Amino acid sequence: MRRLILRPGAIGDFLVSLPALEHLRADYTEVWTTDVNLPLVRFADGVRTLASTGIDTLGIPGINPDPRLMEALGGFDSIVSWYGAARDDFRDAVRGLPFEFHTALPPHGCSCHAVDYYLIQAGAATGAIPRLPVTRRPQPFAVIHPFSGGRHKNWPLHRFRELARSLDMPVHFTAGPEEELDGAIRFDNLWDLAQWIATASLYIGNDSGITHLAAATGVPVVALFGPTDPAIWAPLGPNVSVLRAGRIQDLAVEQVLRLCVK
Repeated sequence: MRRLILRPGAIGDFLVSLPALEHLRADYTEVWTTDVNLPLVRFADGVRTLASTGIDTLGIPGINPDPRLMEALGGFDSIVSWYGAARDDFRDAVRGLPFEFHTALPPHGCSCHAVDYYLIQAGAATGAIPRLPVTRRPQPFAVIHPFSGGRHKNWPLHRFRELARSLDMPVHFTAGPEEELDGAIRFDNLWDLAQWIATASLYIGNDSGITHLAAATGVPVVALFGPTDPAIWAPLGPNVSVLRAGRIQDLAVEQVLRLCVK
């Protein structure tokens, strides 16, 4: 069987769905995803960016479908899509092709963890933990990523700095290409970042995609949560500790430090 998986979404969204995507592996598996997540697809036979395929033009009035795209889609026996599920125009444009659509985000009131939500959609048993195939060679240093997708989820930077001064090991801050932080270590893609984080002894970060990335490497993680429900969105794993306050700025340095040195 030739299967295509369409998975848009941010870094964290992709990683919590990774066990479901891996469950869908077929004789030949191709994944189309966002540019940033592309390096994290290690299980597939082929991978492309969604933007490069032109799939976003399907169903747009006045734009004729690219015949090469339709030919490519027609070459799959199964297309499992977290893309376009809410777009009637897109669903009409691919009618007749072997699409199976899934909702891209757990609905409000969801009672299970997001990882299990996607596993259930894929027809898999629940309880899996996202993992990336990196090698753990722990060195005596900690990594801090002090950012997230929203300011309301960010613990104050000065408290991260205070925490770093209190740890009994060197600390390296990391940041993405558009995140302003002097002296931060940066990587061109997420796979290289994951391989580096895997060599640390500890990671501390906010509710963010990079925190999910760290957890998927197996490194001990301290994840700081504010308004987001960790019962649905916390990174998973035996080495993950989660600390939450309704307002993340209410978390004290001493509380976080206790988790870091336990």
